[in-house]
Amino acid sequence: MAPHTSTRAPAVMAVTLLAAAGLFLSGCSRDTEDLQAYIEEVHARPARQLEPVPEPEPARSHRYPEMDIRDPFAELSFAEPEPQQAEASGGPSPDPDRPREPLEEFPLDSLKMAGILEQDGQRWALIRDPDGTIHRVQEGNYLGQNHGEILDITEQRVEILELVQGQGGRWREREASLTTREQGRGSRAP
Repeated sequence: MAPHTSTRAPAVMAVTLLAAAGLFLSGCSRDTEDLQAYIEEVHARPARQLEPVPEPEPARSHRYPEMDIRDPFAELSFAEPEPQQAEASGGPSPDPDRPREPLEEFPLDSLKMAGILEQDGQRWALIRDPDGTIHRVQEGNYLGQNHGEILDITEQRVEILELVQGQGGRWREREASLTTREQGRGSRAP
């Protein structure tokens, strides 16, 4: 036999909910005369005088010097300048037809000078890339991502001349170098 369900259950539930709502709302009808009196008293008080707002100091302006640096408020452009634009500036410019060398894919600060080789008056520098591979380079080779040409190789350093693009698409030369780790350390006598 199936359990018998009462048809009165929904009616009883509705009556119970109405009674609970009535009790709940009856708590809200409390006397609020004291609250109204306090609000009127606060509104009746005279407003106190506010101190005047101090005059702000004028902002100091900054004028950027006429150097070949990027204006921080100018829109960034990562596009290579067109060859006509570089030639029109009259300054140095990279050779777009020059084949790129393997060390030009790495930032200069990620390359390390590992040492030098010298034979019959010819000197090579040994450069370690971030992957740990050692490359042999000589004067005239390029490295770094700023068209860095090797100008001189000494026992302690590799002198590099980079071409960096400045404001307005103009190119400028910047000197850089890679040094051995031992530079600046004194040798100890045994």
